[in-house]
Amino acid sequence: MATRKIHRVKDLDTLKALGHPLRIKLYRALYVAGTATASQLADQVDEAVSLVSYHLRKLATHGIIEEAEAGRGDGRERWWQPVATRITTMDEDFSDAPERAAVHTAVSRVYARQHGEMYETYLDTKQTWDTGWRNAAFGSEYLMPLTADELRELKEELDELVARWQTRAKAAREAGDMEGRENVAVHAHGFPFRT
Repeated sequence: MATRKIHRVKDLDTLKALGHPLRIKLYRALYVAGTATASQLADQVDEAVSLVSYHLRKLATHGIIEEAEAGRGDGRERWWQPVATRITTMDEDFSDAPERAAVHTAVSRVYARQHGEMYETYLDTKQTWDTGWRNAAFGSEYLMPLTADELRELKEELDELVARWQTRAKAAREAGDMEGRENVAVHAHGFPFRT
């Protein structure tokens, strides 16, 4: 996986491929693992290997994942990896026609729903985490009057901050420094609202 490669999805077919709930979970699991086989991912998402293989091939067809370097395992299974460190969609790329905008909104809702489900799962199971993790976890809401340009600048600063932490985490993984580490999700949404 290349360092800090952003894949901006602009075409409707790729957006639709990414909008499938199982594919989102598979991509997330693959991203966390770095590389994995369909069998490994099937165990993580509790689905049949054949179904997972099908969805991985669909993601590969749309350039979201690719086969990892040869030499892993015994050669009987394909190893997959994400092609980018981040996938993004922008409203401006889908606002040229009502049906494209509707698909973008629908896919965004699937992601938002899964973000909420992930956090609710943490809340439901937080007593299984030790005190250090419970005290480190957070849920915050920040409200402020901003211009559209200021919101865009805030997003860019958050992206830079997260990129630094992702680089640090990747270096730790590559160095084998995994003691005390867990997968962590940070979801941020910045949007205008009216009271």
